[in-house]
Amino acid sequence: MSSVSKHPRFAMRGIRKTFGATIALDNVDFAVSASEVHALIGENGAGKSTLMKVLSGALQPDAGEMTIDGSPFAPANPLQARQQGVTMIYQELSLAPHLTVAENVLLGMEITRRGLLQKSDMHALVQNALIELDHADIDPHARVSSLTIAERQIVEIARALSVQCRVLVLDEPTSSLTRADVNRLFRVIQRLKARNLAIVYISHFLEEIKEIADQFTVLRDGKSAGSGLVAPTPIPDIVHLMVGRQIDDLFPRSNRTPGEPLLDLTDLAGAHLPHSASLVLHRGEVLGIGGLIGAGRTELLRALFGLDPIRKGNITFAHNTARATPAQRLAQGMGLLSEDRKDEGLAQSMSLADNLTLSRLPRGIIFPEKLHAIAHQWISRLNIRTSGPAQSIADLSGGNQQRVALARLLHHDVDCLLLDEPTRGIDIASKADIYHLIDQLATQGKAILLVSSYLPELLGICDRIAVMYRGRLGPAHPVDKCSEHSLMLEATGQEVAE
Repeated sequence: MSSVSKHPRFAMRGIRKTFGATIALDNVDFAVSASEVHALIGENGAGKSTLMKVLSGALQPDAGEMTIDGSPFAPANPLQARQQGVTMIYQELSLAPHLTVAENVLLGMEITRRGLLQKSDMHALVQNALIELDHADIDPHARVSSLTIAERQIVEIARALSVQCRVLVLDEPTSSLTRADVNRLFRVIQRLKARNLAIVYISHFLEEIKEIADQFTVLRDGKSAGSGLVAPTPIPDIVHLMVGRQIDDLFPRSNRTPGEPLLDLTDLAGAHLPHSASLVLHRGEVLGIGGLIGAGRTELLRALFGLDPIRKGNITFAHNTARATPAQRLAQGMGLLSEDRKDEGLAQSMSLADNLTLSRLPRGIIFPEKLHAIAHQWISRLNIRTSGPAQSIADLSGGNQQRVALARLLHHDVDCLLLDEPTRGIDIASKADIYHLIDQLATQGKAILLVSSYLPELLGICDRIAVMYRGRLGPAHPVDKCSEHSLMLEATGQEVAE
């Protein structure tokens, strides 16, 4: 079924974009009507971001044409696109944290009279926009640095409304939100839809797409792979369009036999978080840590790895009881995969080979050929899609960057993997590959401590699950005794209260 309506709010026809020899977009058609939420779906590297950058004026197409409300549309830059009613809100929000909410919303469009800022008028205008978005609780005078991620997204949306937005593009808007914040965002999206906005919703969470979107379009390898109505289309059919193959058994579970304890925590407390955490992690098992954002899950992993100070408690890892630095933890056989892939997990200015071998370089004189030979082995084993070991890590898709980060831990041959949100912001095919890899590592006797906000992931790949609530880690339960409902109750303190 075609997603191009008879009278679309915007239409893109025959869009082509190349980067050197790489064809990023190949004759793509895409259109969205007013009062429609249209999901743009595809693997990392499928062309979604490139297509939306063309729409928002950040990139110029090599061929094709665009219209908005029937008129030709060819913005030379994002400012021109915004002035004509097209706004894109990226996963990495583009706000000035040192400025106030009002200053961010009206940045470049300040209200002046005789050269003087009219701050009271600006605050009133922004307050009205926030009330319209059902977020009167956000203070226009507050600095953006003091807001939560969910509140900052609302500020971005308010900024879009301040320029009479007609088309709003949301790129992975829920990747860092709690379920409560997701529900509030969805109510805002419904309000915007009722205002006749055309909304493009990009997400790897297909269950969210089923909940919020009316239509979908799938891109695969820079081409349109299919489109249709969301409601009657089963998720496996959408996945098949995305990857060109059927993904069976998304969450594999081989016969795992937990071995000896490798990591033992007793009443561990960090300088700020966690307040108290006790657990035993065995070789050959995947132990999941659930909980809401801010509960202290990331801080727990950072304390274990030696990145954050420990206030009290005991850690025994591989018979080592002394507190350790990250370098010592690596030498002992513990590796950390950071949730912040961009700023902490990878060196964006370096090549794939450099990133992969950074923590374990070959002995002797280091020649690039040695590093490339090592990288080729992991590229093949983890199916990393790249032009070669010398490619800049920044040029890889999110899913392939994550594979490189995992490959570095495997190249270091660690026995215990601390994985913090290992599949955040990556496509379903990459998720499936990472789930299979985690299963293989567990069957090989590796011990895996996995933090995830995605409950189906915890239930699908873990052997036991413990939930953190306000800095305190609860007991680990066998996965067959857990459900999404029970985990959410515990994460919100309901089990504790009862």
